[in-house]
This record gives sequence, structure tokens and C-alpha cells, in this order.
Amino acid sequence: MLVDQATVKIPAQRWYRVIPVIILVYLFSYLDRINIGFAMAGGMNEELGMTASIAGMAAGIFFIGYLFLQAPGGHIAERWSAKKFIGATMIIWGGLATATGYVTDTNQLLGMRFILGVAEGGVWPATLVLISRWFPSEERGRANACAVVSIALASILAGPLSGWIISEWGWRNLFIFEGGLSLLLLVIWFPLMDDGPETAKWISTAEKEYLLQRRKEENASVKPASGVSASYLEIIKDVNLWKMIIFYFTYLIGMYGLTMWLPTLIKSLMKTGILNVGLLSAIPFIACAIGAYVFAAISDRSQNRRLWIAIPPLCFALCLFLSTLFKEQVWVAYGFLVGCGFFMQGASGAFWALPRVLFPSEVAGGAIGIINALGNVGGFMGPSMAGWFITTSGSNDFGIYSLACSLLIAAFVALTLPAKAAGVVVDAAADICSSKV
Repeated sequence: MLVDQATVKIPAQRWYRVIPVIILVYLFSYLDRINIGFAMAGGMNEELGMTASIAGMAAGIFFIGYLFLQAPGGHIAERWSAKKFIGATMIIWGGLATATGYVTDTNQLLGMRFILGVAEGGVWPATLVLISRWFPSEERGRANACAVVSIALASILAGPLSGWIISEWGWRNLFIFEGGLSLLLLVIWFPLMDDGPETAKWISTAEKEYLLQRRKEENASVKPASGVSASYLEIIKDVNLWKMIIFYFTYLIGMYGLTMWLPTLIKSLMKTGILNVGLLSAIPFIACAIGAYVFAAISDRSQNRRLWIAIPPLCFALCLFLSTLFKEQVWVAYGFLVGCGFFMQGASGAFWALPRVLFPSEVAGGAIGIINALGNVGGFMGPSMAGWFITTSGSNDFGIYSLACSLLIAAFVALTLPAKAAGVVVDAAADICSSKV
């Protein structure tokens, strides 16, 4: 097992300088992605004359655009500059989000949402590249989880903030205000963010040397045996890449399926008004933020990524099933939905630490993009699959069962990942840390 950083006594300024900025930027990125749902409920559908099918297309077309910059975004961030790439996309997505407040017909809205998806598509792979440069393997799960927590925070913030803006100034100002905030983040991003310890002026010599040495050793541990630079063709043939894609696809079916249907499930369960539904829907996402960090910390300490990737979807599926079993005891059933929230993002921190373990550094950024792009198709499948089962059966239970089955598949696939994913091959890293004690 790796020696804990506290024992090594390496300075940890990176946690206070890098992570808060990443959380802020990704929080507003996600907020600009999901605020359309509140705008639709706040009068946009009526003003633009949108039918239910067009409204669904406007919400979903973002994810079509989102596919385009996944692998290129990770590759550009790896080979050029994650800081500059994310900064450039912030200008584009902030501008597009703001401009959405001025659309006058559905064609303009569809175009804006598609291009917004393209602009935001490379942000997550580039963010993970940035994190990999600042945080070694034994910290990376927690650092990834901090970025994931911003999704939960955005989901908690979205309801009250968006509802307040719409009630005071209308749906158009929702896009203008939240998009404008994303543009203002550029004032923070460029001065405070660095691509790595090599260019940071604030970092201590001890911290810089530690991070550069750890990165060198990690890169050496996944270098191809032939010594020849790895290619994307080689990793596409790698079965582990496809295992990660299948895991992420089935995991996101459960995650997005529950996220989409959670308000409906709570309303059906609790028989309460929309205000209470909104408040009750926030609590699972608070649990989500806690669970994401807890599981990432455990996986960092054990380095058994495989186990701690498999456990959250397994427990997530169990909580989904138990929420239907105890639906006559509404608060017990609601407690299991909160449990779903706790496990919802539990695998993410450990999962996104794996590409650096399984793939050479020169293609790891692109591999992240491929996994994220194809896995996110599960974001389409989850809500629609659950909706089909609910409509066909006339019961919410069958929709929940479909999501639980998908999560069980995810847990099984996680357990088939290679020995490296279980922390078996960590001797070199342990030796490095031990030499610093």
C-alpha cells in the first residue's frame, strides 16, 4: 500500500489553489447545461411555441454536440495546454449560454444547444488531464471526486437559483445571468490556474519536485514494452478500454435515469406539492456529494480501484430495489432514494483515475475522451428506457428495475478489470514514496 502523504510531509498547496477553481468552473459548466429544464417550465415553451417533442429535442440535442470534442479535447489538453483549451471553450460556452436568452424561434434554440454541447464536450476530458498533472495516483481519486462534487452542487443550486431568477426576471434572463457568470469566471481561471507544477510560481520546490518525480514514475509504469510511442489504434484494440466504456455506459443509464425521474418518483411516493418535491429532491444530491468523496478517499488509500468502482453501482441497484419494496412506508422508501444519491457518483473518482493506470500518458487524455463520449450515450438511454418501462407497465417500479439491472451489469464489468485496477502493481510507486520518508 502507498505511504500516506501526511507521513511523507509533502506540502499540499495544490489542494487549495487548483481544486476550488476547477469546482467553480465545472459547476457553472453543468449549470449552463441543465438550466434549460427550468426555462421550459418557466414559460419558454409557450413563448416559442414548442411542442413536447421539440422541447425534448432541445434538451437532448446538447448531448449530440457533446460527443464531438471528447477525444480531441483530451488529446489537445494532453499535447498542448489544458488551461488554454478550457479557457477558450469557456469563452464560447459562456457566450452561447448568454445568447440563448435572445433566441426568437425553436431553430435558433436547437442550434444554440447543439453548439453549446460541442463547446462543453472537451471540458471534462481536459479537466481530468489537468488533475492528472497536479495529483499523483494516490490522491487522484479524491481530486477527481472534488470535480464530480461540482455536478452535485450544481444540481442542488440549480433549482433555487433558477426558480428565483425566472420568478423575478423571466426565463430569458436565466440564460443571460448564468451565462454571464460563466464568462466572469475567466477573471479567475487564467490568473489562478496553471497547466502543471512546472509553470506555477506559487508552488514550493519540495512540492514541485515531488509531483514531477511521481508523474515521471507513473508514466514509466505504463510505457509500452517496445519503447515505441503508443497509438490510438492500439488502445482502441485494448479490451480494457471497452470494459471501461461498457461500465460507464451502464452506470450512466442508472445515474441519469434516476436524476431525470427522481422528482416524479418523489412526487408519486410522498403525494406532495412541487415546492416540497424540489426540496426533497435536493437531499439525495447532498448525499451524492458526500458519497463521491468518501468512496474516492477509500480507493485512494487502498489503491484497489476495481473493488471501489464495483461496490457503488451494486449498492445503488440495491437501494433502488429496496425503495420499491418499502414504498408503503414512504419515509423508509425515501431514505433508500437518499441512499441511491449517496452511491450515485461513488465510483466516479476511482473510475477516472484508471486511464492513467491502464494507458500510456500520451494517449490517456484521448482515451478519457473516448470513454466519456461513448459512455455518455447511457445518458440518453437511462431516462428514455425507464420512461418506456413506466409507460408500458403503468408502474414506476418497472422503470426502477430496469435501471437497477443496468447498474448490476456495471458492477459485474468493473470486477473483470485487470489486476492493475486492483492495485496489484504498485511496488514502484510505493518505493518512491518510501524513499521520501
